[in-house]
Amino acid sequence: MITGNKGEWSEIYTLLKILADKEIYAGDGDLNKIEDLIFPVIRILRYETNLNFEFSYDNDIVVIKNEKEVFRITTKTFQEQAQNLLSILQSKTERTFSIIETEKFLNSFNSHSIKAKSTTKSDIRIVIHDQRTGTTPELGFSIKSRLGSPSTLLNAGKTTNFIYKIDNSSFSIEEISQINAINSKRKIQDRIERIYKLKGVLKFVKTESEIFSNNLTLIDTALPLILSEILLSFYSSNNTKTSDLVSSVASMNPIQYNIENNHPFYEYKIKRLLTDVALGMMPSKVWTGAVDATGGYLIVKENGDVLCYHIYNRNDFENYLYKHTKLDTASSTRHEFGTIYEQDGQLFFKLNLQIRFL
Repeated sequence: MITGNKGEWSEIYTLLKILADKEIYAGDGDLNKIEDLIFPVIRILRYETNLNFEFSYDNDIVVIKNEKEVFRITTKTFQEQAQNLLSILQSKTERTFSIIETEKFLNSFNSHSIKAKSTTKSDIRIVIHDQRTGTTPELGFSIKSRLGSPSTLLNAGKTTNFIYKIDNSSFSIEEISQINAINSKRKIQDRIERIYKLKGVLKFVKTESEIFSNNLTLIDTALPLILSEILLSFYSSNNTKTSDLVSSVASMNPIQYNIENNHPFYEYKIKRLLTDVALGMMPSKVWTGAVDATGGYLIVKENGDVLCYHIYNRNDFENYLYKHTKLDTASSTRHEFGTIYEQDGQLFFKLNLQIRFL
């Protein structure tokens, strides 16, 4: 029996929905359909662990090829299955669950998995007709669902730790112990507040991971420092939304850019970061700029609409990521951050970067 959470079942819903509709609407930065920007679907490719599926059309019939076997199913059947699955997902409250009817339908054409191969960020590959260029590119998409808990854009890890030196400090061993012992609901914020009260100043030194630092520098040389300031703002205030945090840091202008003509330096650079993360950049792997999810994102909305954020429409894609993400606090124990430690006679403090969808 197949079990999965809402995000995993949403991969199947997306497949069924797009096959039934035969087209995908583009979305704007506010998660609205762009009514006059539609991508007709020619073919869908889905890769499971041991099987590769190709879904194409013959009028109102979906032809599913898997090696030499051919299954022919009406698009109306896919429409009914998609609607049924959506209703179930909208009503479910369990963390993980099985859906027998959907599983039986998948099994009818020899599909036995709700998740695609996890080797890339592309959950599904779609051959679309680009009406503006007249081309039919095959594009990879990552599927993000708003039917369940918000998913992460940038996963936390020790690789996403930022290291700060505590300047102007002459903390006693007792004071350090007291700060590290703070265990409130917002313990990281409260520990930073206590450091500030004792006249300590957090000054960014480097990221814990050299690879992550180089990835950021490849995107923009100022990104490590800008992100360090955004993290400090996040852990020192009630702001969590990416756009609010960037605005706050931009008003302080720590890089000392010339902003007399209102160039959006900070917003522009963070949008580039978010887009590169969405398209394949991972903190633990060397980033060359070669995108993986080469189409962009498919967003499953609460009402069941599936919107396409395509890199051909980069502005809408960037605005969506910028407006619909926030910083989040991961486990400080698991990722080893948020405590004062001493090294070579100097005190240090780590903060962790995790970016999640709203």
